[in-house]
Amino acid sequence: MANHYLSIEGIGKTFTRDRAATEVLRDVTLGVEKGEYISIIGHSGCGKSTLLNIVAGLTPSTVGAVLLDGKAVDEPGPDRAVVFQNHSLLPWLTVYENVALAVDKVFGATKSAAERAEWTKYNLDLVHMGHARDKRPSEISGGMKQRVGIARALSMEPKVLLLDEPFGALDALTRAHLQDQVMQIHATLGNTVLMITHDVDEAVLLSDRIVMMTNGPAARIGEVLDVPLERPRNRIALASDRTYLRSREAVLKFLYERHRFVEAAE
Repeated sequence: MANHYLSIEGIGKTFTRDRAATEVLRDVTLGVEKGEYISIIGHSGCGKSTLLNIVAGLTPSTVGAVLLDGKAVDEPGPDRAVVFQNHSLLPWLTVYENVALAVDKVFGATKSAAERAEWTKYNLDLVHMGHARDKRPSEISGGMKQRVGIARALSMEPKVLLLDEPFGALDALTRAHLQDQVMQIHATLGNTVLMITHDVDEAVLLSDRIVMMTNGPAARIGEVLDVPLERPRNRIALASDRTYLRSREAVLKFLYERHRFVEAAE
């Protein structure tokens, strides 16, 4: 595993409350290559977000380790930027200031004020939000807030971009536009992305591989599906593409079989 750009090695997580222990994850092992776009999908309660939080350094694992570019990570750092479903922008700052805050934090000692200003502008333009730089979060739509959140994450030049259901709270049309933008950004930057989603079509459209989790408790990786679709990808053209449809069917079958297994056990 050590040769992978991002190595998730034997991760297990148990939460203890009032002497009651709940094993959320068990022996999760995954290697991610540089520039790969990986989606993690599974039913509610399978520990997807817990796994992402462990990679982000926000939650300690009970056993196992995460290595990024050969180094163990066990606390938050700018090399792993997270975009949550809730945009988490600071409401009293403008769009520009929300991104500039991250840029100043990461590059305050290595870039001049002019360079940091230019870099902030570049990342806002990357998500087509330069026109709204002086607006506050309350003055822009939910989709625009998420775009600012993505710009802020990208501005840190992270080694891995971590997306926790970033489009989950958006309407279908806005969601589609943002998915297309994320694909364009990935093509432009060649960044490594780990995304949590519960949307099968989204996973197939965006990903190089889809990691399918078994149901909790003690969830683990059930299957990993390669998505051998050429890039750039066009959602309209893919609607009738056999490879796309086969990949979609494989994920749905896995999730359906797992759901049926849970119902049978109840």
